[in-house]
Amino acid sequence: MNHAVTLHRPAAPVAAPTAVRWSVEAVQALLDKPFMELLFEAQTVHRRHFPEGDIELATLLSVKTGGCPENCGYCPQAAEFDTGVKAQKLMEVDEVVRAAQAAKDAGATRFCMGAAWRAPKDRDVEKVAVLVEAVKGLGLQTCATLGMLEPHHAEQLKNAGLDYYNHNLDTAPEYYADVVGTRTYQDRLNTLAHVRAAGISVCCGGIIGMGETPVHRAGLIAQLANMAPYPESVPINSLVRVPGTPLADADPVDPLDFVRVIAVARITMPTARVRLSAGRQQLGDAVQALCFMAGANSIFYGDKLLVTGNPDVEADVQLLRKLGLKARQVAATHGEHA
Repeated sequence: MNHAVTLHRPAAPVAAPTAVRWSVEAVQALLDKPFMELLFEAQTVHRRHFPEGDIELATLLSVKTGGCPENCGYCPQAAEFDTGVKAQKLMEVDEVVRAAQAAKDAGATRFCMGAAWRAPKDRDVEKVAVLVEAVKGLGLQTCATLGMLEPHHAEQLKNAGLDYYNHNLDTAPEYYADVVGTRTYQDRLNTLAHVRAAGISVCCGGIIGMGETPVHRAGLIAQLANMAPYPESVPINSLVRVPGTPLADADPVDPLDFVRVIAVARITMPTARVRLSAGRQQLGDAVQALCFMAGANSIFYGDKLLVTGNPDVEADVQLLRKLGLKARQVAATHGEHA
């Protein structure tokens, strides 16, 4: 399939994938393919780049919950929405280490720490850097999502041993203002640029089911795939409709449409870890199996994603066993795309 055209740009670092330009129209053409044909193409790409077929297990812990000044329409942690989430201060180091050790004992290889800030202050980053060092000391890959970063914050986190920074684009640029009014798309891109410049790997994806049209889904994937390099980790979330948020009454996503997005993410970003993230609880085993067929090879693992539910550990173990899939046993070295 000749959907992509090579960009004429200076040579990328050796570790980066070849930069390609995907138009929104080309991505939309993939999304519109007959379902079985699309899955076959995605599975072919997936097997070429991930012949082991293993599934990365990552655990996410909310280290600072609620009270966020942003107004993201999907988020129960926004201070202006009445969702029953109470603001809590940053967790202590020993609490986080206990959670990280439990995650490692359960098989996770990556531990992500999330804090509900618009943008952390210097003192906040100093405290998170201590958490990163402590989790890194357990032999886990480290990830954090703290909101918007300044360049010196990214450097500080890198020096503490942070492997990945999560900062999702959420949706296509032209639909973004319908979801978030307290920041701009460019704010997101600026933080991602600071993270890249510091030498931290990027975890960046979006949310499906926020009232967006199919072309907005294509626009999101195009934005991600056109990064140079594209993200090493690409979380694809199915909206969890939380009472009290503006998107609580959004129409549910057609499960096969969600699988299509996973497949197109795999085709356009062939060496990324494509992660099934929020919303797995609603998908059920059969749809998750289709997502793995479409190229998903990472899951958030545990009973909670920040403040929303997630399939528990035993359910995930049973699902992987039924599908004959094995968990990734050894965390990749920092900067590796596999």
